[in-house]
Amino acid sequence: MNRTTQLKAAAVFAMAMLFSAFTFAQTKPIASPRDSVSAKIGAATISINYGSPSVKGRKIYGELVPYNKVWRAGANAATVFSTSKDIVVAGKKLSAGTYSLYAIPTPTTWTIIFNKVAKQWGTQYDEAQDALRVTVKPVKSAMNEHLVYKINAKGFSLNWDTISVPVSVK
Repeated sequence: MNRTTQLKAAAVFAMAMLFSAFTFAQTKPIASPRDSVSAKIGAATISINYGSPSVKGRKIYGELVPYNKVWRAGANAATVFSTSKDIVVAGKKLSAGTYSLYAIPTPTTWTIIFNKVAKQWGTQYDEAQDALRVTVKPVKSAMNEHLVYKINAKGFSLNWDTISVPVSVK
């Protein structure tokens, strides 16, 4: 075989391998895909971007999401909360800006935390960077297989498994 023929054969082989890798690779769905919601509350535009995990038959609160410990309020990268205007969250002022959103769940109350470090991995929480903490009460809800945030005229809620955590915003 001459040099030109060898190069052509090598190129064809490389292309075949590359094509095979793309053709036969299995595309797995992302376990906790990113999702987001955005809406107006009064004059403020509120946006929440989060990783949306699934229940998958697991016990969520008290096990997968431990009680009395800081949780990223979603999956993977920290949940990101943005407001275009100053707002009042559960009776306390939050300045316009972008924050990471964390929570400390208990069976009867949740502490919702707005942290000044907006874009970070979910487990890199630093309490010294908290901008605001509020306490809210979770309520029973219909089953939500996937974590979802909802925004309405009264505020926003985190909904997952059979729990909804409403947070008032004005």
